[in-house]
Amino acid sequence: MPDAKRYAEDESECTVVLERYNTVLDELFAGADVYVITPLWTTEAEVPRSQAVTGYWQSLLVEDDPDPAFRTYCHLFVARRPWRRGCIDDLLRDIADDKVAGVLITGTRLLRIHHPYDGGADVFLATSEERDRVRDRHADWLSRHPLGL
Repeated sequence: MPDAKRYAEDESECTVVLERYNTVLDELFAGADVYVITPLWTTEAEVPRSQAVTGYWQSLLVEDDPDPAFRTYCHLFVARRPWRRGCIDDLLRDIADDKVAGVLITGTRLLRIHHPYDGGADVFLATSEERDRVRDRHADWLSRHPLGL
């Protein structure tokens, strides 16, 4: 967001956020299929029944605490879809509003990964040259903090 704002305060600012997400996603995945990977964290090893048939991929034990009440599991769900600008705007809006976290959008070969979050996105690319090109194209969007944070 302009002026290092973390959250959009009105619809015009939300439009800026979605435009930026979609611009980078278009650069990475235009004309290709993507995987949209969505996590669900629970304290139970079993996948919640309401989620069991909606693209379940795998479950990971994230925190192996001796007390079962403090164990944490991450259940991952994957949807494959052709990338089209705007095709996941509802999800991106929820991410920007911090209603959903931990989503990854990746190409089917897993060479490029886009990790949107409230306040920005991390982009992981196959080469440092590609990373630098994307960074330079969007330099005016980057944080002015000396560490880039």
